Formats: sequence, C-alpha cells, structure tokens
Amino acid sequence: MATATPRPPRSRQEAVIQKVSSSVTFARIAPHLLPRLDKAVHRVSGGKVMLSQYMLPSLFLTTTGRRSGEPRVAPLACLPEVGGTFLVVGSNFGRTDHPAWTGNLLGRPEALVEHKGRKVQVTARLLEGEERAEAWAALLRMWPPYATYQARIDRQIRVFRLFPQAAEERAGA
Repeated sequence: MATATPRPPRSRQEAVIQKVSSSVTFARIAPHLLPRLDKAVHRVSGGKVMLSQYMLPSLFLTTTGRRSGEPRVAPLACLPEVGGTFLVVGSNFGRTDHPAWTGNLLGRPEALVEHKGRKVQVTARLLEGEERAEAWAALLRMWPPYATYQARIDRQIRVFRLFPQAAEERAGA
C-alpha cells in the first residue's frame, strides 16, 4: 500500500483537534455521538448547517441498506473535487470494521449527496491502485488523522469517488 505524508497542522487549535480525533477514545465515542449531533443540527437549521463542516468539508450521504433496502443517511467528511465529484473515506474513525455505508455503496453504488444545501444523485466507485493512492494523498493533505486511523487497523480504509449523475441518467433516458 502506498503511503503519503500528512501535512502539518495549520494552527495550534487544529493540532489539538487532530490529536484528539486521532485517539482511540475518540474512535470509541465519536461514531455514536457525532452523527447524531450532525443530524440534529442539520434538522434544526433547516438543512443549512452541519456541525462537522466547521472542521472539514462535509456532506450527508444517503445509501440504500444492503439487507433492509431502506434509506440510510450518514454524515461524512468529504473532499469536493473540480468537476463536482467528491471523495469520501470509510475510516470509521480507525475502528476495525468498515462502516456500514461503504458496504451499502458496494452493493448499490447509486446514492444521494446533500452538500451545502444542494441534493445531487451520485454513483460511487471504490478506488483502487494508483487512483486510490492519489486520492489518499489528497485526503491526507486535507485531514492528516486518516494516516493514524490506517496505522492502527489491519483493513485497508475504503475510498470512494462520488460522481454526479447526468440529468438524462436521473430521468432514465
């Protein structure tokens, strides 16, 4: 697996946030707390605000549950790219299992993204090889704790690129 060097923190505050978010304790607590807070703030703000957007670019990803077939909404950090695509990372805060939303995308890559108040239908692709390595390097520049997450687990963290569907695709043409 190719490695990339994370960028240094830009400020003392960012260094503290990155150190805390890289801890094992944070990995135990955050998956239970942060998504609920993000969803609550998003609901109260009428869809205009996500708490996590103040740390990292963020979006809501709605996938279809593999077993249930029901919509599943996950607030995620993202890296918006030129051309309207997004990179998303199945880090699960450095926990041993892949997050459920990644399995949902593998089963059915069509999803819905809500980013900055806009909703966009997307198709996800799991990145591999050189494409993944390049995306991983960009993600580490955005959020260096991903390297800590990867270092403490045996699984390779899944990285997806989300492609907006063309209007014709959405209409079924």
